[in-house]
Amino acid sequence: MTIKEAILTSLDDIQNLATHNDVYNHIVENRYYSFDKGKTPEATISAQLGSFIRNDDSRIRRVKGTGNYYLYYLSKYEQSISNLIDTSSEVVKEEKKVKKTYYERDLHKLLSSYLKNKNVYSKTILHEESKNTKDEHQKWIHPDMIGIEFLHLTSKVNNAFMKILNKADTFKITSYEIKREINTDYELKKYYFQAVSNSSWANYGYLAAHEISNSLKDEMERLNQSFGIGIIELKSNPYESKILFQSKFKELDFKTIDKLCRVNKKYESFIELTEKTLSASERYYTSAENELENFCDDYFRNDSEIEEYCKMKNISID
Repeated sequence: MTIKEAILTSLDDIQNLATHNDVYNHIVENRYYSFDKGKTPEATISAQLGSFIRNDDSRIRRVKGTGNYYLYYLSKYEQSISNLIDTSSEVVKEEKKVKKTYYERDLHKLLSSYLKNKNVYSKTILHEESKNTKDEHQKWIHPDMIGIEFLHLTSKVNNAFMKILNKADTFKITSYEIKREINTDYELKKYYFQAVSNSSWANYGYLAAHEISNSLKDEMERLNQSFGIGIIELKSNPYESKILFQSKFKELDFKTIDKLCRVNKKYESFIELTEKTLSASERYYTSAENELENFCDDYFRNDSEIEEYCKMKNISID
């Protein structure tokens, strides 16, 4: 997908007025296009949107918002959003509404806190940091987040014996795909099969979302029974989050793990630290575990931090 196709697809998904930052974030969240490192992608999107307008491309329109900002939309949706573009005051209201939203990656700290409470070490994987990110075959192999849970045995003898006997039984790796909301059957199918693809290598795979329509529960159950990806309802208070459908266990796909290690440094580091923790002797185990924890995502220490974070990120408090 080219950058212009990514812009058009994003505006088609949004079906509303959107700033260039909204379009950029939608592209990143849905992995429609991978931007070159060291560039200013938001400015690139702004320039490309301006190019549509200057070249009189009939597919895209814009209206003036407050300050120096423009709001863009697809012309085919002009009739449905006409009430928003009739007057400048309505445009201003809509722009303010758009600015108050949160982004998909704002939810990562909520999920990492939920997982930490369950003794799962987690790490966000940024797909744009991977090598060859423009390769379409690599579009859906990157999880949003990975987590590992260790089997802590109380007996030192059993712990050592278990590692020698079958090291694979001492840990489980999970892949997480994170979305802001799942409100339609189309969104559910799209995000679910993205999670299926991104989790093919892991023991477990989950699709996590902050806002999930109750009308989709039956279809979620059907998909879960057929394909095994679990679903997590992520609450603004992460400790109130819950697993709606459990993920089904599968063996690790070491070929894909090796591929992810080759293309993404953070993923590779996570796997290396996991191996270091698993193979550490009793004397060095605590040190190795601390090194892994320091590498992993940050999490909330108390409820005050959660409330302050949600207010800052405009995440609705349940």
